[in-house]
Amino acid sequence: MRSTIINLVRFANSAKQHMVALYLAIRHPDTPILAKWLGIAVLGYALSPIDLIPDFIPILGYLDELILLPMGVYLVIKLLPPPVWEQCVEQASHSQLQLPKNRYAAGCIMLIWLMIIAAISYGLWLFII
Repeated sequence: MRSTIINLVRFANSAKQHMVALYLAIRHPDTPILAKWLGIAVLGYALSPIDLIPDFIPILGYLDELILLPMGVYLVIKLLPPPVWEQCVEQASHSQLQLPKNRYAAGCIMLIWLMIIAAISYGLWLFII
């Protein structure tokens, strides 16, 4: 049990370091434009105070943190030139950079939820009439 908790703490710490490295990679001049845009989307979602799938929904609420974010980071890493990623990871390991919460991403996620609710409401309205 104790080793499982230690492994989870290590994983969480490496995830934080990867987010900082991703932030540094976005700002790196040698990063391809597609990797920058995908990195902005992944970081925006990671730093957003609102999740696409709310955490209070059993099991599904944590799927975005367990699947979507690591998959997004993996895709960005694959799009980056290896020397750029290695340099950013090295800088992130020595950096004390604190990433801010992203209010624009929160607004986008709220807009997506409102569009889903509006589409469902419209569909129910058409079904009733």
